[in-house]
Amino acid sequence: MSFFTTEDRERVRDRVLELAEADDRVVAGALVGSLALPDGDAFSDLDLTFAVAEGVAVEDVLGDWTRMLADGLSAVRLFDVWGGGALYRVFLLPGCLQLDLSFAPQASFGARTPRFRLLFGRAAELPQAEPVSPEELFGYAVHHALRARFSLERGKSWLAEYWTSAVRDYALALACSRRGLPTGYGRGFDELPAGLLRSFEDTLPTSLDREELQRALAAAVEGLLREAGELARPVERQLRAVAAP
Repeated sequence: MSFFTTEDRERVRDRVLELAEADDRVVAGALVGSLALPDGDAFSDLDLTFAVAEGVAVEDVLGDWTRMLADGLSAVRLFDVWGGGALYRVFLLPGCLQLDLSFAPQASFGARTPRFRLLFGRAAELPQAEPVSPEELFGYAVHHALRARFSLERGKSWLAEYWTSAVRDYALALACSRRGLPTGYGRGFDELPAGLLRSFEDTLPTSLDREELQRALAAAVEGLLREAGELARPVERQLRAVAAP
């Protein structure tokens, strides 16, 4: 199977912008995501966002566009997400091209992150999204470590592996946060120092045997303690108990 090309992606982008130009309900549009900045590459998704005129329901516009994209581009709807007043709909197109399309009322349309490039119309001045705090990342990691150990005690090996991997991911997100790297969806992981990443290789279980899962969890907790530093001090004893055989 061949994946989409940059030319395929550009054709889809141009077609979506044609829909916007022909729709009087749409008053502004922007390119968002990785392609809005120079770090986009040949495998980047296509992310476009649009503002609709006041009094227009974003669901109506997105419903109409969904039918046109299905007919014209064989787009398959995957899922919807509401966020910041906008409705996001994720599509899968031929060649495994992902199209993230969103609509927002005019007053809620604007840049919430640097990954926003206005294409036409006007954007409102909006507050920038705050990064997830180290305290929140650490809190989730502790929660996941407890869930991993209790899953082991219940004999639920697949669930234990799931939560152990989550501990590792949040510990690495903490490492990213300390270095000013992206923390969401593992985007910053590959930019971390090679030595740090090697230190987390032991967190990858090689089987679902209890002993192996316990070993991987202990390694994940140890990595979390290293990256959390002073954040971990109030609950270090409990975390070490979770990691103990």
